[in-house]
Order: sequence, then C-alpha cells, then structure tokens
Amino acid sequence: MTEKIAVLGAGSWGSMLADILVENGHEVRVWSKSKEQVDELNTKHTNSHYIKDFTFPTKMKAYADMSEALDGVDDILFIVPSQATRSVARQANEVLNQMNIKPYIIHGSKGIEKGSYDRMSQVLQEEIDEKNRKSISVISGPSQAEDVARRDITLVTAASDDMSSAEHFQKLFMNDYFRVYTNNDIIGVEIGGALKNIIALGAGALVGLGYGDNAKAALMTRGIAEISRLGVSFGADPLTFSGLSGLGDVIVTATSSDSRNWRAGYQLGQGKKLDDVVKDMGMVIEGIATNQAAYELSKQRGVEMPITSAIHAVINDEETVSDAISTLMAREGRSEQV
Repeated sequence: MTEKIAVLGAGSWGSMLADILVENGHEVRVWSKSKEQVDELNTKHTNSHYIKDFTFPTKMKAYADMSEALDGVDDILFIVPSQATRSVARQANEVLNQMNIKPYIIHGSKGIEKGSYDRMSQVLQEEIDEKNRKSISVISGPSQAEDVARRDITLVTAASDDMSSAEHFQKLFMNDYFRVYTNNDIIGVEIGGALKNIIALGAGALVGLGYGDNAKAALMTRGIAEISRLGVSFGADPLTFSGLSGLGDVIVTATSSDSRNWRAGYQLGQGKKLDDVVKDMGMVIEGIATNQAAYELSKQRGVEMPITSAIHAVINDEETVSDAISTLMAREGRSEQV
C-alpha cells in the first residue's frame, strides 16, 4: 500500500532513507530549509554536499515550504541534527494544527538534547500535540548512508512503545538489502544510537595516534559497558545494547572512515584543535554535543563513564588525547563484571 511520507531533513541519512522509501513504492516529499539544496534535488537529483556520486529518483520531490511537504501525509520522518529537532518539530506542529491529518511519527536522529537531556522521542512528544500524531517511533542501527547508497546489506531496528507502529515502519522500509527488526525498548535504542557517537570519537582518536586493533576493540567493548550502565539507569533493557542499536552501531561508527564522528576523532588524535575540526567537517558532529549531555547525566545519576569523561576532557581542552588515554589506563584495577 502506497503511503505519503514527509522526510524532514535532507542530510546524508535523511536523503538515503527517502531514497529507500521511494524505491519501495511510496510517495516521498523531502523538506530542507536550504532552497539551494531543494533546487539541486529537484533539478539535478543529486545531494552533492552529503552523498557523492549518487543520483536520486526523479519521483522524489524536495520542498523548502514545510506546509507543502506535510500536505496530506501519512507518515513524518524527522532526520535533522538532534539539537535542531525541537525547533523543527515545533514548526511541524504549527503546520499540522492547520491540517486535518494524524500521521505516524518516526525519527532517525542520534543524539541527546543539551540542557534538557531529552531523547529525541521525548522532544517530539513535547513539541507535537497528541491530536497531531498517531505515535512516535525511532529507526536506528549500524547504517552508514554511503553503504546504503552502494546497496550494501543493512540491518536496523524500528522501536516504539506501540509495537504496531514499529511493525508499520518495518513494512515501509523493508526490502532486499534493507532489513528492519522491531523493538519495544525505545529508551535503550535511542541511548545506544546517541552514545555510540562518543565511542566513535574515541576510536578515531586512537587511530589518529597510531594505536591498533587491540586498542580499538578495548575501547568499543568498554564503551558498550558504560553506555549500558547509563541506559539501564533510565530503565532500558540491557539486552538492547548487545543488539543493532548498541553493539552493531558502535562497531560500524567506531571503525568506518565514512563516520564523521570517527573522522573528527581521528583529527583530534592527530593534534588538530576542535574548532578547526568542526570547521573542516562542514557537517554536524553529533558526538560532541552528546558527549556533553552524557557527561553531565553521568554525574547527576552517579553512573561511572570513564571513556565519556576522558573524551569530555579532550573536547574541553583539559587534557590532550595522549594524557586522557594515560588517565584511563592508570585507573585502579576492577572486575569486568561490575
């Protein structure tokens, strides 16, 4: 059954999810605040700043006007940077107030809002009136946009408190190279998806300093341990962190040079200043804002997160990467099972 779907956000991941939905036979409207990007998508059918050497289907239409993008839609996918989700959701809610529709809502943004410490589903719940939505879900997992563009086999999770909504999105996205599982642990899926970017920063820094596979494996393993500790403190299922949105997402983001968080960490490891790294990237590095939120949450909740703390020290110019590694390695011995 063909659905009308609005994709709010035309970055690398948003545009590739839109491409999947078009390929699956749905009517897709992509919204971007950049008129230049909208014009490129509609005329050249490319998104050159985000996805190189890829042509999008002519059926995929882009809009700079959110009212046009949301007109009569069945589903809305939010895929803007996490720190912009609230403002975009507020704008969408104003448009929905003028329409007689009640769409399914899903997001694919991986981050925690600074200040409020809200997960993205919480932001959407706060900003989109209940009368304007059926439910709120999240899609997450190990999914580099560049690999999806190459039609690499990709597995992700659709999570919601309402399993029928998770199954709804499972059907919308599934095809022969993009497989979707369902999960009812939206807390764990969102925390895993957000905090893996912190571990990717650390993994990139290790490689930038010349460390090898042993160090990367150690970082990823202990990174999952502290992500799980924080998630469980919020009521997440610990098993979620051994799944696609936990272990799976950490593996791909902490090992792939396509990951902007990994690339940012790599440059930090080579001695570049954070401001220069951000400027050179030209795209949002989610792990930076998420690191600040996770660091503050760990202190508030009494959750030990040594890797997060070490990366926080580097980002805030309190330690060099080498010194932060020395601090981690000098910690008192303890049981792995704690």
